[in-house]
Formats: sequence, C-alpha cells, structure tokens
Amino acid sequence: MSVPDIFDRDARRLRRDRAAPGFAAFDFLRTAMLDGITERLASVTHRFTDMLDIGCFDGALQGPEGATVTRCDAGAAFAARAGGIQADEDRLPFAAGAFDLVVSVGVLDSVNDLPGALTLARRALRPDGLFLAAFCGMGTLSTLRAVLREAEGDRPAARIHPQIDVRSAGDLLMRAGFALPVADIEPLSVRYRGIGGLLRDLRGMGGTNILRDRTPLRRDTLARAADLFATRAEPDGKTVEHFDIVYLTGWSPAPSQPKPARRGSATASMEGVLGRPAGSARSADHPVTDPLGEHPSDRIEQ
Repeated sequence: MSVPDIFDRDARRLRRDRAAPGFAAFDFLRTAMLDGITERLASVTHRFTDMLDIGCFDGALQGPEGATVTRCDAGAAFAARAGGIQADEDRLPFAAGAFDLVVSVGVLDSVNDLPGALTLARRALRPDGLFLAAFCGMGTLSTLRAVLREAEGDRPAARIHPQIDVRSAGDLLMRAGFALPVADIEPLSVRYRGIGGLLRDLRGMGGTNILRDRTPLRRDTLARAADLFATRAEPDGKTVEHFDIVYLTGWSPAPSQPKPARRGSATASMEGVLGRPAGSARSADHPVTDPLGEHPSDRIEQ
C-alpha cells in the first residue's frame, strides 16, 4: 500500500538546494541538534566503523574516530557539498546491514513516509547497530502558527507542517523494529525582533512550507501576522518562538541485547520501591521530577 505524499518532494529538494550556499548563517537549530546527538553518542561504549549520515546538510556531523562516513541528502546541492549522494530518506538505496551506526539530524519531520524511513534505517543497520535521530516535534513554531491562524480569520490555510509528539515518535521506533527504543525532547527558545527575522531563518535553513496543498501567503495577511507577532513581544521588544527537538535512540535487534521483563513477572510493587503504602497520594513536600528533565531554566535563548 503506497503512502500518499503530504510534502512536495520537488519543492523540498529545491528549498534545500537554495539554502545550501548560505546555510552556515542559519544553522543554529541544527547545531543545537548536533550537540544533543554528540552527547548521546559519547555515552555509548560501542566502537563504530561504518556510519550513515541521513540528511547531511553541509556535512558538519562528525563521525566516530576511525569510522567511514557515508552521507546522503534529499537536496543535490547539500549532498554534493558534503561529498555524498542525493536520496530521499524514505527511499534509501543502501544495502541491508551496510552500517553499524545510522544518524539523522534535522530532516525526519518533513519526510512523507516516516515509518518507511525508520524501517529503511533499521534495515541498513547490522545487528546491534545504533540509530540516532533528532528533528523538530510537536510544539515547534507555536507562536508563528498562532499568529498566522489568527491573521487568516475563519478559514486559515495549512502553513505549518504536521508535527510528531514524543510519545508517537517512540511508538514509531517500535513499529520500525528497533530494540530498546528511547524518545525524549529538549526545548529551544529563540527571540526575534519581528516576524521577518523568523521567516528569514526558516528560509535560510530550508524550513519553509513544502506541503503539497500549500497556498501563497497574501501580503495583507502577512502584515496582520507581523502585527500580531509584535503584540506578543516581551518588554525588550523581542518575541519568543519555540522549537521542541525530539531525539530518538534505537538499536538493531541482536541476541546479545537485554530483553524486557515478561509482563506480570515483577516481584515487588512500585509503592514498596517508593516507600509509601499502596493508594497513597504524593505529598506536596515531595514533588515529582519531570521524567524528561525539562525546566524553564533549561531553555536556551539565542
């Protein structure tokens, strides 16, 4: 069964080709993602020899020491600049088991067949190979989405891409056949003096609207959106925009990997582990830690 295209593949390639020459001036979002991927990779003790970089942009992602790195990108210009090949993420041409590390940074949120792309990434891995990914998830561009919807009135057009929440992202990893799947999220906040700066950044990173059913944005609508964006400014005149980065980690199945415990096999209750009787409520004196480690002070402002 074929998956209908949500995104215009030709427009996506063209936007990436146009962004390639000046991308270095607009790479702050991908740089943040690369930092997160590097931290996660540094915590792994495996030695990797063959890495695939899916959605390579300018080739800034460094492979592990001594590893051979193969790069691909949906845009021909980015692929050429990084010494890679042009290929869509859901149409990868690589042989099964060709790599022991597959990394994708900043592209999976605009792939037509994301389950298919994840399945192909897992297929390209050898047993016990590692998959790492980062992309913008649910909540990204919430300010822009709100002002465009309000500016267009009763019949707003689709301007912001569909977004994936972190729970669904973890489910997709499992559906693709990854073992030990982990999905987490890190927020990034960027402050702008006006909507023009935000739109300029999106164009510069190749991140503008590529929906198949997109319609042009009228000048009067953009002017209203700019005014609405300005009304949301903080006292210093800058408006906050949000990018929520989803990180995925999964392993290609292998017999040596730990297996999850059989459902119902636990010998101790959770209440006993936490030191409180069954059915008791959490005390206000013992706040629960956010499982994602999020806190307003963790947000980065650029």
